[in-house]
Amino acid sequence: MRSLVHPLINIRAFAELVRILGRYRALMLEMARREILEQYAGQMLGGLWAIVHPIFLIGLYVFVFVVVFKTKVGGTYEMPYDYTMYLLSGLIPWLSFQQSMMRACSTLTSSSSLVKQVVFPIEVLPAKSVLASLVPQVIGLLVLLVYVFWNFGLPHATYLLVPALLAIQLLAMTGVAFALAVFGAYIRDTKDFVQVISLMGVYLMPVVYLPEWVPNLFKPIIYANPFSHMVWCYQDALYFGRIENPWAWFVFALWAVLSFVFGYRIFRKLKPQLGNVL
Repeated sequence: MRSLVHPLINIRAFAELVRILGRYRALMLEMARREILEQYAGQMLGGLWAIVHPIFLIGLYVFVFVVVFKTKVGGTYEMPYDYTMYLLSGLIPWLSFQQSMMRACSTLTSSSSLVKQVVFPIEVLPAKSVLASLVPQVIGLLVLLVYVFWNFGLPHATYLLVPALLAIQLLAMTGVAFALAVFGAYIRDTKDFVQVISLMGVYLMPVVYLPEWVPNLFKPIIYANPFSHMVWCYQDALYFGRIENPWAWFVFALWAVLSFVFGYRIFRKLKPQLGNVL
């Protein structure tokens, strides 16, 4: 238990993973590229589906909540822009994180031959799934940027904070991916559990609704959800144009670092037996 919270051990684990990923960054990028292209190999549109899928999914959410439900916000200091912009600012990072978790669950089992090779750095496998999952987010952010330019002109200066948010999110996604990858190898139902959680997730954080709309009885669920803090940070940068939720930035950054460290430590602990369970 003491080793779990020992700062030096955790700092060493953080540095070790950064060193490993830095050493194999070229291999990681190439495998991420192949994962994206091979997913749509043999299809008529091929790699274009990597662009079409996220745009279609974003459009579907906008249609349901803006056109069908006619949800309207905006025009005030508290809610400066329309509901579409509010929805996209929280939905885009969540879709990327969700896809990362789904990919991570099967990244070791689908590459069992590589895992069993003694010389292959299997740490690359969860990491390349994370990189592949960032593609929909980049596309979604570009769509949002075009929407902002078209409807509101130049975006706020807070958009310059997005690279920092992406870096923090990358830490969190990588740590969660390492934990889910090794759990997915030992417990094959992990992917199904994550799929259920992912379907529920968008409704357990303030993406399609405002926190004020939630009854007081259920508000603790939203605030206890670490993904809510990620969403609030992106909403600050992309929607509000100001730091509306300063505490969320601290929670998100802390959660990301802890996820990165403990996810890798779990992976490292269970790694020696992977060849036997695959």
